Parts: sequence; structure tokens; C-alpha cells
Amino acid sequence: MDLSLTARAEGGRTVIEVAGEIDVYTAPKLREKIAALVDEGVYDLVIDLERVEFLDSTGLGVLVGGLKRVRTHDGSLSLVCTQERLLKIFRITGLTKVFDIHPDVASAI
Repeated sequence: MDLSLTARAEGGRTVIEVAGEIDVYTAPKLREKIAALVDEGVYDLVIDLERVEFLDSTGLGVLVGGLKRVRTHDGSLSLVCTQERLLKIFRITGLTKVFDIHPDVASAI
């Protein structure tokens, strides 16, 4: 499965819609997208994971790395996720204490 990324400005933040699988093969694509946005001066991101079918440790690492990257510019990175199988991963790894996780894009903005 491939990874699809779509970025748009909404409510003063940039929303990255992610669809597909975030794994060792596709995670670099997300990392590059986040890095490119930060390099353009975009520091307030919302990552929409609603259409993500799979997320492994490499994908988690990219999200944590993205958070660190925007925070160095006093920015923020929030997640949109309601899928229980993904939320369980965030709970088990303790990342629910690190990320602001929202049920929809509107509440993340």
C-alpha cells in the first residue's frame, strides 16, 4: 500500500491528510513533507490520520520527529485520530501524553 499526503491551510494551521500505511517504506515520504513545510516557515501542523490503515514504529518516530521539529520554532503538531487500533498504539507507547489527539480536524484547529 502506498502513502498519500495532501496538505491544505485551514484556520491558521496546515492540515496534512494522510492515507494508506505509514511504515518503514513510506514513512520517509511523511518525514520529507513535514520537513519541507517547516523549511517554508509552517510551524503549526495538524496531521489527520483518519485514513491511515497501518502505523508502525518508524511512523511513530516520524511523528515524534515532526513534533520536535515544529517545537524548535515554538510551533505545534496535533493529531486527528479516532481509530481504536491506532489510539491503542499511542496509549501503549505513552505518546498520548506527548501529542494532542483530537477526534476531528475542527477540534484540532
